[in-house]
Amino acid sequence: MPKINCAIYTRKSTEHGLDMEFNSLQNQEESCKAYILSQAFNGWKYYKTYSDGGISGGTMERLGLQALLNDIRAGHIQVVVVYKVDRLSRSIIDFHKMMQEFDKCGCNFVSITQSFDTSNSMGKLTLNMLLSFAQFEREVSAERVRDKIAASKAKGLWMGGTPPLGYDVNDRQLSVNEREAALVRLIFQKYIETENMFAVAEYLNEQGFCTKKWVAKRSKREHGGGQFYKSNVQRILTNPLYIGKIAHYVQNKIYDGKHEEIIPRDLWDKVQELIRRRINDPNAFLHYKWHKTVLAGKLYDDKGKSFRFTSSKKQGKKFLYYYNGVSGHYLPVEQLDNFVLDMLRQTDLEELEP
Repeated sequence: MPKINCAIYTRKSTEHGLDMEFNSLQNQEESCKAYILSQAFNGWKYYKTYSDGGISGGTMERLGLQALLNDIRAGHIQVVVVYKVDRLSRSIIDFHKMMQEFDKCGCNFVSITQSFDTSNSMGKLTLNMLLSFAQFEREVSAERVRDKIAASKAKGLWMGGTPPLGYDVNDRQLSVNEREAALVRLIFQKYIETENMFAVAEYLNEQGFCTKKWVAKRSKREHGGGQFYKSNVQRILTNPLYIGKIAHYVQNKIYDGKHEEIIPRDLWDKVQELIRRRINDPNAFLHYKWHKTVLAGKLYDDKGKSFRFTSSKKQGKKFLYYYNGVSGHYLPVEQLDNFVLDMLRQTDLEELEP
């Protein structure tokens, strides 16, 4: 009787409990091994276990899963055994793609707690039905989480994420960090003076200030503490958290927060009005005085929509662009300016020729 190599796949959506002496992944593996042993009379033989701990079943970007698929394609595996069908995937589209891959490679799929396999039509029908319910359960769970976040924000509660400059997090509540709060007020005042986020960032870096330092709760790794960029300054200047508000951007709503404000309302309103005016100012590019450009304020698309000057920071390097907010097109400043200048020089030389 030919031997049938059986691979076990285990998965857990969160890292909670994985550090226990006997965790969920080990429980799944032992149950699957016992099932394979019970099928020894059919030639079944344990081959290898593939695991993904702390990864959602809604994505295919899993190291263990990709290694399993590669070994299936190589012909090393004839049966994949899981504890439950949703351990392999919670997405019906992804699962359908994997089943096509399994069929192509002559590999069957078995769920030991749901008593079916894909070697027959009834097993395939049952599989699709169970997977539909698994995806439904995942989407309902996601809706519950979104509803909980919306309800909590409506009550003015901070729902986590990167701690904002000016506040510390104590028992999931925001408390004012007076030293950082003074820096936040300085950023607002400096923007009033310069009307330029780049200039504010440059000033902060020259004075030796740095971004918020914080330690991740799970990994205990320290984050932040770097230099300021325009993007950091912009997030601070437009974050209603600093006037005691909680924003729910998904629903485009702002609620009164439970935390204390840092910025007075009149200063906030002044800064927001200045930002709006700068956005609508066609000559706003003139404020970027240390970036000399040729076409800023003069470049338009075929529909008459203007390109504005902008920049981005990647791997410590600054890149300058002309950006059209309607089409979403970015044009590199240096290459385009050099092209225009070369054309102008050629034109001048031609005019000088007799």
